[in-house]
Amino acid sequence: MAKMLAATQILSMVIRPALSKINLWSPSAEELVLGTAIVESGLTYIRQWGDGPALGLWQVEPSTQNDLYTNFLNCRPELGSQLMELRAPNLSMDENLATNLMYGAAVCRLCYYRKPDELPEAGDIEGQAAFWKQHYNTPLGKGTVTKYVYKVSKVLKEAQGNV
Repeated sequence: MAKMLAATQILSMVIRPALSKINLWSPSAEELVLGTAIVESGLTYIRQWGDGPALGLWQVEPSTQNDLYTNFLNCRPELGSQLMELRAPNLSMDENLATNLMYGAAVCRLCYYRKPDELPEAGDIEGQAAFWKQHYNTPLGKGTVTKYVYKVSKVLKEAQGNV
């Protein structure tokens, strides 16, 4: 069985600084981005099981990344520049998505940011699960609210025991 990265380190050393660099940090945003990584990749896998297209801890598909730039960031050049500052210039966009943790966290946050709904409150794991299902996994995706709540609660409980 593959070993998971430490959720507390991903939160403090990757997610919080990445969201701060694009000026989209909040307690609820960092929790949702962490929860997304937990449920999407188990904080373990950087390529979708079954050789699917999704990449990185946040399992973003390259087509989703391309759409983010084409239909959202092109109209918001300052935000696009902030995201590009997180990119490793010698890596392709897909390589950044797969291996650059700060870039991946920021892309995940921007996927949520472009939705009109307000983020659930910090600490509201069920609300975050419903938000993830609606706006990230999508209603047609295989993930469930119950699975999100179970996986995220379990990882956070284990993380609290290791602090």
